[in-house]
Amino acid sequence: MPVSHFAQPNAASNLEGIHPNVAILLCTMQGQHYLCEQLDSILSQSHASWAIWASDDGSDDDTPAILDNYQSRLGKSRLSICLGPAKGYVTNFLSLTCNANITADYYAYADQDDIWEADKLARALEWLQTVPSHVPALYCARTRNVDANNQDIGFSPVFSKPPSFANALVQSIGGGNTMVFNNAACRLLHRAGADVQVVSHDWWAYLVVSGCGGKVFYDHKPTVRYRQHDSNLIGTNNNWTARLVRAGMLFQGRFIGWSDKNIAALQRIHMHLTPENQRRLDEFSKARGSGLFARLAGMKRSGVYRQTLLGNLGLIAAVVFNKI
Repeated sequence: MPVSHFAQPNAASNLEGIHPNVAILLCTMQGQHYLCEQLDSILSQSHASWAIWASDDGSDDDTPAILDNYQSRLGKSRLSICLGPAKGYVTNFLSLTCNANITADYYAYADQDDIWEADKLARALEWLQTVPSHVPALYCARTRNVDANNQDIGFSPVFSKPPSFANALVQSIGGGNTMVFNNAACRLLHRAGADVQVVSHDWWAYLVVSGCGGKVFYDHKPTVRYRQHDSNLIGTNNNWTARLVRAGMLFQGRFIGWSDKNIAALQRIHMHLTPENQRRLDEFSKARGSGLFARLAGMKRSGVYRQTLLGNLGLIAAVVFNKI
């Protein structure tokens, strides 16, 4: 998968006065404690051509009132509010992604409790606008991790290997809170449908775009302050405790269920995968059900890999013990 590099954004960016519109897909659920900071950070973006589409999944705290208040200030053209499907955050994000009423040049996922740096959208768009509009493109990035009080506590891991479908089959590298994608990528996600059963909306976006021959860029510069707190549905994996927890999940068979879900979901768009990635998916799927030596050989043929040495050692162990 080709990976592009691009110049640092500046206040005059947006490619010579072109101001593409961004639909910000924001999902909320019991978000009263941090939602205002997130919304204020969106209002402070250096790229100002955006509209927020907020889907609330049934909050009974002050979240609806906060959204209503911001809508009264911004107007319905800048902040639309809808009721989510109440089936969890993954389904909520997919319901926005596949909503035919939401049209824009680009789409950005937003979590309710993060804080965006002012150049978050501008930086993503600078790379995305280098990709021809007919080519699916997905931008994602590292995050700066902060605690509940917005105090720095570190960064998410750096991933240096190129993004690709071979990587996506066994690893999700970009948090949804960093993701921005173009219309061609959105159309692919539409084809799979809002009801597709996947592990997470961000891993799914990585699988779909990379699998169908699109371009994926992983930015080493963090532009999102990713808040870590007790209510987080998904936390960071940048410390040894978190990595040990994930290793334990692997040997409990959790990854088997995740792979089952992703493989089944990819069958919906199998015809849209590149021929090479169709073969890769089929090799990966076949190998999982084989004996040890056939499994090892099949995984090698599939070319799957993780981003770090430790991750690849874990992958080999998972293959040996049939936990993938």
